[in-house]
Amino acid sequence: MKTHLNTLYINLEGVYLHQDGAAVVVRHQNENKLRIPLHNLEGIACFSWDCVTSAALMAACHQKGVSLSFHSPQGKFLASTHGGISGNILLRREQYRQSDRAETALGIAKNIILAKLANSRNLIRRAIRDYGTESPSTSEWERTAQALKLRIREAKQSPSLDSLRGTEGEAAVRYFSQFNSLIRKNKAFFRFSGRKKRPPPDPTNALLSFCYALLAHDCRSACHSVGLDPQCGFLHQDRPGRHSLALDLMESFRPYIADRMVLGLINRQQITPQDFSIRENGVCEIKEKSRKKILIAWQERKKDPLTHPFLQEKTTVGLLPHLEAKLLAKYLRQGLEAFPAFINPS
Repeated sequence: MKTHLNTLYINLEGVYLHQDGAAVVVRHQNENKLRIPLHNLEGIACFSWDCVTSAALMAACHQKGVSLSFHSPQGKFLASTHGGISGNILLRREQYRQSDRAETALGIAKNIILAKLANSRNLIRRAIRDYGTESPSTSEWERTAQALKLRIREAKQSPSLDSLRGTEGEAAVRYFSQFNSLIRKNKAFFRFSGRKKRPPPDPTNALLSFCYALLAHDCRSACHSVGLDPQCGFLHQDRPGRHSLALDLMESFRPYIADRMVLGLINRQQITPQDFSIRENGVCEIKEKSRKKILIAWQERKKDPLTHPFLQEKTTVGLLPHLEAKLLAKYLRQGLEAFPAFINPS
């Protein structure tokens, strides 16, 4: 159980939430684990298949404007209830207005891309720290880190979204040019020659696409949980059926969560050549049993602890998308001077 930005997160199975006076009580295994005054909360988010909430608590949350949302343990949004004080329509109206304002959209998009490039650079710098003395790629890694630093400077000065997207595209090509050298086990099989999305032609691209899909799912769920419209973005253009805001939010997390996980799966040999199959048309697929292994590893990754760089509070990797969505909502409500996109400090 964690509280961030006045939201209580429940991630235990078999929890019973009920009202006691002006407080919410969390009961688990016949023992009261937590008691928090409702007026201290803006929301309650349950990540469990077996979380029961009393009708009295639901009514109290409605009366006091405390949102109550339910998710699967994997983060899939299931349902929510919201009070009448801070209804989602007001937040969404502001989201739509600000997405149409070029200056605001550029400011949000710029912070997202700056965070993504910084996290990409940090991944490269981490490889230099871990393998610098033994890898023949160290000098190229250092040049790439310097190139990403220059792209960060360019992104800060971008006068438009198109210019910003161009800078991000150039940085992505340079970043992925080093991905193959970061693979240290089964290098021949996992050889990576560049990012190719649909369909993935090789195992590494298949892993990246699968992990990006999981990350997009979590970011879409996070948007729903705080009342944002996941289809109305700032960086990604609106398109029917596209969850542009979810794609926006996941950008800064790609290197830190997904890319690091793919490299970890390969380099720790949790995923091997036996986990893939190649179709006759050359498309590479992850076998069903192997997808289950990745999902288990994904859930374990989400349990990793860290201190949030903006909030300066202890949290877990799995809650980062929800905190990011909450911070964006707070910015749109003019509770923050700027949107603080996530930058991994290490």
